[in-house]
Amino acid sequence: MLTEERRKALEEHFRNEAEDLYKPFSKELFKQFGVKRGLRNEDDTGVMAGLTSVGAVVGYYIEDGEKIPMEGHLRYRGYDITDLVHSCEEEKRFGFEEVAYLLLFGQLPTREKLNDFSRLIGNMRKLPDGFAEDMILKAPSTNIMNKMARSVLAAYSYDSNPDEISAGNILRQSIELIARLPVMAAYGYQAKSHYHDGNSLYLHLPQPILSTAENLLYMLRPDNKYTREEAEMLDVLLMIHAEHGGGNNSAFTTRVVSSTATDTYSAIAAAIGSLKGPKHGGANAKVIGMISNIEENLKTLEDDDDVRAYLAKILRKEAFDGVGLIYGMGHAIYTYSDPRCLLLKERASRLAEKNPKFLKEFNLYQLVEKLTPDVFAEVKHNSKVMCANVDLYSGFVYKMLGIPADMYTPLFAMSRIVGWCAHRLEETLGSSRIIRPAYKSIVHSMEYKKIDDRK
Repeated sequence: MLTEERRKALEEHFRNEAEDLYKPFSKELFKQFGVKRGLRNEDDTGVMAGLTSVGAVVGYYIEDGEKIPMEGHLRYRGYDITDLVHSCEEEKRFGFEEVAYLLLFGQLPTREKLNDFSRLIGNMRKLPDGFAEDMILKAPSTNIMNKMARSVLAAYSYDSNPDEISAGNILRQSIELIARLPVMAAYGYQAKSHYHDGNSLYLHLPQPILSTAENLLYMLRPDNKYTREEAEMLDVLLMIHAEHGGGNNSAFTTRVVSSTATDTYSAIAAAIGSLKGPKHGGANAKVIGMISNIEENLKTLEDDDDVRAYLAKILRKEAFDGVGLIYGMGHAIYTYSDPRCLLLKERASRLAEKNPKFLKEFNLYQLVEKLTPDVFAEVKHNSKVMCANVDLYSGFVYKMLGIPADMYTPLFAMSRIVGWCAHRLEETLGSSRIIRPAYKSIVHSMEYKKIDDRK
């Protein structure tokens, strides 16, 4: 047996060896071999990797080989997300279930079909007997995303036909997961809150007659109470997060894994792992942390010069998390605007005006949005067109709704699973070829040495 001192010494030794080996490749090396780093072209457009009819993300157009910025658009099966959100709001009805139907079936539902689909989701919400106790409560996680991924993988064991990849079977599994993922997330949060944070344990049974947004608030809150306005706001968040094209990291992960002809649970669990990352779905929680850090380090938040100087420190890796990113700003595709951000900002403004304690914070968010492009150009010597993305305001809206920070990214996942399932169906049935890009090896052939001849 190793002593504790010797174990720590060995760990440090191996860590140092790893740090010496795994250093970032120079950007010049990528250029030398024509590698599309991050699957991006030189002009920052994405490498064309597939076809999709699920969603379209538009933020620029190409003219004479040049990338031209434009106002952003997000379309689900050809329908603009702004129209979908405004229509549901005008008609005073929840829209997430309609969006789910549209993405899965490729067309807008009639009222009768939507009612049937919503009832189907409602009746599928209840987890299998013993699932909550055995798969969630017995191994509570400090991170709800990991718990959701584990729960999705565990669902394989409760499926009598888990591996068949016919359209009908994948669709059945997809609807079940869309219905149950909010319950898995809510229970995962309650387990974390109880076992790790020392709070009382609340496990409310999902209600089949409620919308997805209402049901989530019902399960999260100890007293089950919420207002119609809160549920409608959450419903909009679910609608705008449901899909974002085949090229976003988690959708692409779904397609890569699905291209191997594996089961639905493996593909969706992998997508959850992708979305967890702070450069993807985890960015909304990072925004909250960044804004708190700015508030803690500035005496006044109304002075443009003070905020500008602190944003420059963040970009120079001298403040906040030392990564050098202003979270919630910039996007791989959107240039002048992110339509999801515009929808959220408008609603965040309404909520902040009704609750003065949040108004000062909302003004800071707007200031970050206004100042960042110029600060980025000055610090990075890069004048690319930059807009706020959906993550800048989504966490703030969740916060104003009283939703705990642990649930910010899980809420993203329980919405985006709709898009993942649609992409899985499309990849499995419409492509049928395993995704296998190439990597250039930059290591020369080595002569093998016997163990006693090595230094």
